Amino acid sequence: MEKKSVRQATARGRRALVRVDFNVPLTDSGEVADDRRIVEALPTIHHLQTAGARTILLSHLGRPGGRRDPRYSLRPVARKLSALLGQPVPLAEDCVGMNALQATARLQNGGILMLENLRFHAGEEGNDPAFVQELAQLGELFVEEAFGAVHRAHASTVGLPQRMPSFCGLLVEKEVRELSHLREEPEHPYVALLGGAKVADKLPILNGLVGRADALLLGGALAFPFLAAQGKPLGASPTESGLESEVQALMARAGQNGTVLELPVDWLGERPGQKEVVACSADDVPSDVLLRDIGPRTRDRFYARLDGSASVFFNGPMGKAEDFRFTPGTREVLAGLATLAGYHVCAGGDSARIARDLGVEAAFQYVSTGGGAALEFVAGLDLPGLEALPDA
Repeated sequence: MEKKSVRQATARGRRALVRVDFNVPLTDSGEVADDRRIVEALPTIHHLQTAGARTILLSHLGRPGGRRDPRYSLRPVARKLSALLGQPVPLAEDCVGMNALQATARLQNGGILMLENLRFHAGEEGNDPAFVQELAQLGELFVEEAFGAVHRAHASTVGLPQRMPSFCGLLVEKEVRELSHLREEPEHPYVALLGGAKVADKLPILNGLVGRADALLLGGALAFPFLAAQGKPLGASPTESGLESEVQALMARAGQNGTVLELPVDWLGERPGQKEVVACSADDVPSDVLLRDIGPRTRDRFYARLDGSASVFFNGPMGKAEDFRFTPGTREVLAGLATLAGYHVCAGGDSARIARDLGVEAAFQYVSTGGGAALEFVAGLDLPGLEALPDA
């Protein structure tokens, strides 16, 4: 999947609209808590600056719901970027309208400007043609650098590249190159270690991995509907309903395609309002227990499956990893993975932060900046933001 690169763009003196993914976590005091996504975009920003472009950065932050909300202003991000670049990066008060037009008109060759949160306008997520046109007036070429957003058919990811000469940024090039090792011809045995929640969202991903991966190791709430389909008790743990037929079909497909589905055989849990950790078998879960983490026997089984693998893809914790009582499942499995040879990839977003916070980033040869985008890409799904870019 080769797209026209920003290296091929004639940029001097031209206004370059650069879609970046600066959707970063903020501290309680409103400062950037993790600047990795900003740092990863610096090579493309430096390239355009050196080439004499007038660089205009577009991003979203959080989910303001199409309304202006100061909690989701990109001002802290502009401050962090200014510090990283060693020069001031002004933030326009809006991403469209007269203020944005005037701010972009003032840009000089080599200058950099950030526009306010795209999602302050409902037209961004709705890919509204009128909103796309307002954005398009601000630039003369488009650069896609937000890998974490290319799985969304939004105005800034799909609408803009249809309106002007468009190019792939250096980060997106790197993401596609690295993740293609798992999408195109992964070295086998290939194991996907998947957790977290949002089962309905992840079922298409799991279906895409069936037949590609040799084994799917499922932990966290992601395992609940599969265990329920086998008649296993889940105690007081809530599970998504209405997925029974899809789960049964996926399990059948896995069997037909030779993909092993490895599910937890034991758990760590808690009773509401109590601090004591409850250990139990997956066959005997007390009715008042909330399941919070995979147990030690499951950790051993997962590690045994990872041992000898050549390729591993990780997304989502094995339990409620933000609670120190329930970090062992994720931490110990990934610490074990760090001792094994092979090509190991971590999907970005929350998964990358969890790996960092638990001190197990050494388990991975590549950490993506995209969570959902990385999942969909390695599962073989089409990503609208990549499809919209011209081929090389």
